[in-house]
Amino acid sequence: MPHASDLVTCAGPDSPHAFDNVPLCARNGSLDARCPICRGHGQWNISIDLVSFRCSRAICPHCDGAGWVETGDDPVGVPDIVRAPEGYAKWVIRYVERDRAPTADAPGGLGKGA
Repeated sequence: MPHASDLVTCAGPDSPHAFDNVPLCARNGSLDARCPICRGHGQWNISIDLVSFRCSRAICPHCDGAGWVETGDDPVGVPDIVRAPEGYAKWVIRYVERDRAPTADAPGGLGKGA
């Protein structure tokens, strides 16, 4: 049986319903300031049904979903995949200088936008 629906599409983090039901990310201690793009949420709604609150979300490409960014000279942890000695792929955290961290606009970066 169909239910009532009021679907809203959000164009980005500046849309009125972009952060409805999206909690703030807790600071993990290694990052300094809230992300200027997602304002500490790490993600935002792409679309949301204002009746059932079902939604599709986008991960912030600027902070990789952490909600916080490094503002100083400390290395930045970047998720990466490497081949283990046994031959299978595994996730690791690679630490790079802030200037060399991938960005959304860089070739091979985190995606479009930001």
